[in-house]
Amino acid sequence: MELWRKEIREEAKKQVWLAGPMIFVCVFQFSLQMISLMFVGHLGELFLAAVSLSSSIVSATGFNVMMGLSSALDTFCGQSYGAKQYHMLGVHTQGAMLVLTIVSIPVSIIWVYLEPILVLLHQNKEVAALAQLYARYLIPSLSANALLRCITKFLQTQSIVFPMVLATGLTTLLHLLLCWIFITKFEFGIKGSAIAICISNWFNTIILALYIRFSPSCKATWTGFSKESLHNIPNFLRLAFPSAVMMW
Repeated sequence: MELWRKEIREEAKKQVWLAGPMIFVCVFQFSLQMISLMFVGHLGELFLAAVSLSSSIVSATGFNVMMGLSSALDTFCGQSYGAKQYHMLGVHTQGAMLVLTIVSIPVSIIWVYLEPILVLLHQNKEVAALAQLYARYLIPSLSANALLRCITKFLQTQSIVFPMVLATGLTTLLHLLLCWIFITKFEFGIKGSAIAICISNWFNTIILALYIRFSPSCKATWTGFSKESLHNIPNFLRLAFPSAVMMW
């Protein structure tokens, strides 16, 4: 009985060591949109309504889809890491990056023509026009989010979480500064909010990508780009799309 309790305590410590930092990562990632809304709220009710509507739609049609698709990596990377086929983590991640980047193209088209869709759904025309403007300026952040989701799964499988906490924390601070510069200082309006999100997401993605490229911790799991990643895409799709539908 004592041995059983000791095993439970040890396992609980491991779970907390992994889950605790990931809580901060998720909070930091989702805080970007909240920070932007806080700054946009000072522009007036019309702009706040448009950005809130647009944010809900781009999350449902884009960011949540990327989250669902990337969740397939939990299975593939977990299996490879458990089987000590460490190089396969990078292979699976590369395939996922390609798939998510391709999926972002039709999603971006929806965002480009968001206004007529919203008007068809009986939304106010002025709000619909501003929502479309905001969504269009957010398009660069979609591909960044796609890559970031895959990178997060790649690192999380290896229990490399503290670099993600540091990167997302720095990104949040940067986003606060960018929102002040683009919205308050330069008065770019809702366009400034979207631009700030794009820059912040790409900053986070690039920082973690550089960590993977140069950190000794990822030397065995990231061995460079491989054509082998293309062969695993069909298996990835069979699991990724049901996961995306479930998330959506």
